[in-house]
Amino acid sequence: MTDHQAAANKIYDEFDRATWKALRANTPLTLDESDLLALRGLDENVALGEVAEVYLPLSRLLNLRVAAVQHLHETTATFLGTLTPRIPFVIGVAGSVAVGKSTTSRVLQALLARWPSHPGVEVVTTDGFLYSNAVLHERNMMHRKGFPESYDVRRLVALLHNLKSGVESVEVPLYSHVTYDVAETSMHMRVPDIVIVEGINVLQVPPTRDTSDDRFVSDYFDFSIYVDAREEDVRQWYIDRTFHLRDVAKTDPRSFFGFLVPMADGAVLDFAEMIWANVNGVNLRENILPTRSRADLILEKGRDHQVERVRLRKR
Repeated sequence: MTDHQAAANKIYDEFDRATWKALRANTPLTLDESDLLALRGLDENVALGEVAEVYLPLSRLLNLRVAAVQHLHETTATFLGTLTPRIPFVIGVAGSVAVGKSTTSRVLQALLARWPSHPGVEVVTTDGFLYSNAVLHERNMMHRKGFPESYDVRRLVALLHNLKSGVESVEVPLYSHVTYDVAETSMHMRVPDIVIVEGINVLQVPPTRDTSDDRFVSDYFDFSIYVDAREEDVRQWYIDRTFHLRDVAKTDPRSFFGFLVPMADGAVLDFAEMIWANVNGVNLRENILPTRSRADLILEKGRDHQVERVRLRKR
């Protein structure tokens, strides 16, 4: 047993897939194969069975948590003699590059939006809060893209603060995975019932608190999820993604990854392995993996990208 497993046994209840599946109870499956087609990420084949056995029970748990938090807001409003404020329930989704956070977030968004008590569900990705490539070049930080210092964390914290303060609408910066840069446009978002904040950095905390502003991104979360897998598997998924990006670039001249198109397979493999060894793997070990134990729930994936085990923090 590893040190992590021993620690997890103390603070988490562990469920194999069959046990977790039973917690779905009588929750109906509201997605079909056509829905999943639009939700799948690059090279990640999420099956309808996994949605029914893993994500549907999770949506039931989250629905119950949302109802409990809404009840707390109502209780406080009753005490104060005021109207119940419309404050969104915020879910954080963390994990490595290429582990499947985006697909997890989109599947949860689709399932949660089908519950009648909270139809408004939005996803905010932290990629939009990266400093632009121009700024990263200027600061000689392109090789650190994705590391904590490459994000405008204050801007993300300000957005979450506004959402939790009852601001009726916010502007959310967007990111283009085609140009590999922050987009010039933003998304105007009216306050939804649920906001899913997805990104590798959402559970990270600075080494010391800034006395002028001691708020963390995770301070605004009502629930947090860490998508986990063995590093050797995530590394392979990243390599597979790099080849897929080369294929996409062949038909899209706007793609940042056009430089991969003339490269032979061996050169593309060398490039992907170099980026993993010097950037993404380092970031995972130094900054992302240490936040795993801060999550309320951990989804553990196997080599085939399927969730094999669920760990739920004890209360």
